[in-house]
Amino acid sequence: MSQPAAVVIVGDSIAGVTTARELRTLGHGGRITLIGADPHDAYSRPPLSKAVLKDDSADTTLSYHLDGLDVEEVRSPAVGADLDHKRITTAGGHIVGYDALIIATGADARRLARPDQDGELVLRTLEDARALRTRLDTATSAIIIGAGFLGMEVASACVARDIPVTVVDVDRPLERVLGPYLSELIAERAQRNGVRLIRTPGFVSLSGNPVRGIALPDGTELAADLVVSCVGETPNTAWLQGTGLADHIGIGIDHACATAFPDVYAAGDVSYLRNADRRSAFWSNAVAQGRVAAASALGHTPTSAPSDDYFWTEILGMSIKVVGSLPLIGTPSHIDGDPTAGSALLTWNRAGEGAALVAYGIRKPVTKLRTMAASLVP
Repeated sequence: MSQPAAVVIVGDSIAGVTTARELRTLGHGGRITLIGADPHDAYSRPPLSKAVLKDDSADTTLSYHLDGLDVEEVRSPAVGADLDHKRITTAGGHIVGYDALIIATGADARRLARPDQDGELVLRTLEDARALRTRLDTATSAIIIGAGFLGMEVASACVARDIPVTVVDVDRPLERVLGPYLSELIAERAQRNGVRLIRTPGFVSLSGNPVRGIALPDGTELAADLVVSCVGETPNTAWLQGTGLADHIGIGIDHACATAFPDVYAAGDVSYLRNADRRSAFWSNAVAQGRVAAASALGHTPTSAPSDDYFWTEILGMSIKVVGSLPLIGTPSHIDGDPTAGSALLTWNRAGEGAALVAYGIRKPVTKLRTMAASLVP
């Protein structure tokens, strides 16, 4: 396979930026074009809920620097792809040709509002974070829909500002990701910090226009100054309509991050491994897939996997780092420390899957956690 002269990356997500860096690391000397939809330069998104909501000075620390990579940036969203003629069209009228294409357009926040309903708050972009931070300055009550990692991080920002907050979900906090054992610990911590947790048997709806509360399945209505939907995301694939590249899950890829179309690859939240049949929208996976996509686009055999079993969050001042596959089923096979006191290393050993290691309230570098997890043989 000959080296592609021109590589186009659609999406300035961490997957897209990682791809660009890896292309140069692997020796690609041709043209790299990065097409981004966000009006800001490429930036890191995990700090939006962890730092930006708490401190406006964090806005200036987010940028991904592409200095020295000789990357041409097109700051206009892609609106179409002609796979037969290998070219991308943007909203600004740019037509960019490619020899190899990597799609890293990420995902958009899933919304609950009706088409004619205003005022729904979500958190996916820097502008979302700034708008939410402004509202937090004056809010006296808040409702968070969704008790996943994003919902609990937003709830933590409310607690830090002494804003009474209610979190609503069908499950306990982070139960779908971290399993019942850690979920119970997190729920207890949340309640000790004044977070009201409501488990609902079904979907909630937003009430008011603009939104001023929610309606539970039994008809109960709750009101708050601030209502934030943290109910997942949808892959950003609308611009690919008619190409056959995407389905209802996203863009299917193999372990080389290759799609079903020649010279087209995908990485990050927009994609899913076809053998898994579900997306795994974690930062670490996006980085891993960006590296694999770059190698594959250059005709190299990837030397790493397109997934990385690492997860990190911080909830109510509690750092939680996980190395190993999720979810964590059952109880830990080994506990070092006191989980109820918020300081423990916990191990899950699962036949055929290796070990999962959790640093719960203990701040350890991920490299050390990886080494420790690798040494734990079931």
